[in-house]
Amino acid sequence: MQRVLSGVQPTGNLHLGNYLGAIRNWVGMQKTHECFFMLADLHAITIPQDPKVLKANTRETAAAYIACGIDPGRSVIFPQSAVSGHSELAWILSCFTPLGWLNRMTQFKEKAGKHRDNAVLGLYSYPVLMAADIILYKATHVPVGEDQKQHLELSRDIAGAFNRHYGVEYFPLPEPLILGEATRVMSLRDGTKKMSKSDESDYSRIHLLDDADAIRKKIQKAKSDATPNMADNLDQRPEAVNLLTLCAALKGVPFKQAVSECANDNFSAFKQKFADVAVAHLEPIAKRMRELLSDPAELDRILARGTEKARALSEKHMHEVKEIAGFWQA
Repeated sequence: MQRVLSGVQPTGNLHLGNYLGAIRNWVGMQKTHECFFMLADLHAITIPQDPKVLKANTRETAAAYIACGIDPGRSVIFPQSAVSGHSELAWILSCFTPLGWLNRMTQFKEKAGKHRDNAVLGLYSYPVLMAADIILYKATHVPVGEDQKQHLELSRDIAGAFNRHYGVEYFPLPEPLILGEATRVMSLRDGTKKMSKSDESDYSRIHLLDDADAIRKKIQKAKSDATPNMADNLDQRPEAVNLLTLCAALKGVPFKQAVSECANDNFSAFKQKFADVAVAHLEPIAKRMRELLSDPAELDRILARGTEKARALSEKHMHEVKEIAGFWQA
């Protein structure tokens, strides 16, 4: 069976963008792929983290995975930091990664901004760790959105560089699994900006733990315009397109169908319909997350079982990598 690897940074307050852009798409993959879903806490510390908060957020993210439909009996859910092979392989792969490849990575430039000289090495080199995450398990496929394609291409380049150097075909070159509609979820307050937990306004996003009242309030306060009909001039109305896209995704219908169903609605009437759809879809997820978070010991047991499975495979592959590289093994 083909193998999938993906993950989300456990930095708290997972939102609708994380769900529609990633987690929801993973659920269907469980039927067709062997799935490894990590909690990417090593990536999280490229920004300073409070240790207690990071651990709590790791549990919360695991609860979100399960509440959204990831089955820990079928898929492997584990904290990235609990498997030493991620860091170990990242170092080995860094020795086959030219600086020129990393210099082309646009996300470092965006995140470092004007303070590039003060940016930490981890922020610069984390694409190598991302490559290690993927090929440590010999993942054949990685679910990606538009903004992640560059990282997957780099992972393929690095895997190929290792294989060529040692004259082996050890690491498969991972293929992208292109996700469907709503993979790039935009802010409720600005249809030209990606929905983000770092946005100052809490009304820019819907959190997976929001209750029905909070969901309705955020949708009602979402940016709108005075165009009489929701379906008119959509090429000039990013906020309308975003809300229609989200509604279509949550209903599980094509974008064009969502547009036709509300073609005669104004923004106010559409928002009421969208709020009903959002509450019906998201409230059960929030309820299940709260149930899981009320029993941290059980969450820890689930993560321990996932870690055991991830370690077993990673240790096998790291032993083989070290043999290929000529490293001493006791």
